Amino acid sequence: MITVKHLQKAYHNPDGSTFTVLKDINCEIGPGEVISIIGPSGTGKSTFLRALNLLDPPTGGEILFGGENILARKYPVHKLRLRMGMVFQSFNLFEHMTVLENVMYAPVTILKKGKDAARSEALALLRKVGMAEKADVLPSSLSGGQKQRVAIARCLAMNPEAILFDEPTSALDPTMVGEVLSVMRQLAKEGMTMLIVTHEMKFARDVSTRIFFMYDGYIHEDGTPDQIFNNPRRSATKAFVQRIRKEVFEVDTDNFDFLGMETSINRFCIKYNIAGKSDSALSLIRMLLPVCMETGHRLTIRITYSELSEEASLDFMLEGADPSTLQAPYTSTRVEWKKAEALCQRTVEETTSRGYRVKFIL
Repeated sequence: MITVKHLQKAYHNPDGSTFTVLKDINCEIGPGEVISIIGPSGTGKSTFLRALNLLDPPTGGEILFGGENILARKYPVHKLRLRMGMVFQSFNLFEHMTVLENVMYAPVTILKKGKDAARSEALALLRKVGMAEKADVLPSSLSGGQKQRVAIARCLAMNPEAILFDEPTSALDPTMVGEVLSVMRQLAKEGMTMLIVTHEMKFARDVSTRIFFMYDGYIHEDGTPDQIFNNPRRSATKAFVQRIRKEVFEVDTDNFDFLGMETSINRFCIKYNIAGKSDSALSLIRMLLPVCMETGHRLTIRITYSELSEEASLDFMLEGADPSTLQAPYTSTRVEWKKAEALCQRTVEETTSRGYRVKFIL
């Protein structure tokens, strides 16, 4: 369906210098493929999507869509707009129109459909994305997740052959991400060709037929989800997909800001969409902090989250200690540890070069 050859995009700065975002992009995309585009910020992921539908025209290379070169001098851009839809981060709904009017607008004004037919199709699409009951309200009354579902329905109203999604969940509260991803999963099952710039690693792994890992203006690696996430060929890919988010607290005095630590852990859980783990983490800290401080060893507390495995854990490291530190004469310590184990899935105890660590899998 789409063939990209040596695609480039450069920006010219006022001082005469040039900044090249896309250096040499080459790929082929078949009908029905769902391709997630992942990679660090600033590597050209969104620019690539915007270049594909000419919102940000390339400065070099070729794009063939259905065999036609859309970069040809007299290619009718409006024709491309009819065939390739796009869903943005920021919804871009018409605030003075109702939800139903937003979905009807393009079919009526551009496709010249009759209002009755457009209304019937728009309602069907709103039902598809779970928004039919909001058909007659203005966008200002909707949550971010609801607005994005309306935006997807509006895109589908044009019957596109392919849809580009530019980080469709990045502007959403973490609690609303799931409802948008659910709609996109359904589109994937129905065979819609989709290119998705996303930071939702589990979603990318579950729904994609292929993954593009972009790095430094190139498609650095192109493969199946299994290959990219389990056996990446390039070191940059491996470093990205296995990334572990963490926050570390060194507790070496009774004057440590314990309340600030709790606030930071709560924010960490919200940021990485694991808010449900926050209560368990804070309960463990409140239960075990006095016990650990009593040992006299310097304490390191670390909360981690792996985007690949979706595993969150809370570590307690007693520097320079060994397992006997939490045994006699600290019998009460082991009792507290047993109570703590009931708050998590499992524990891992290990002696490291720094000391003795207990990891609670939340």
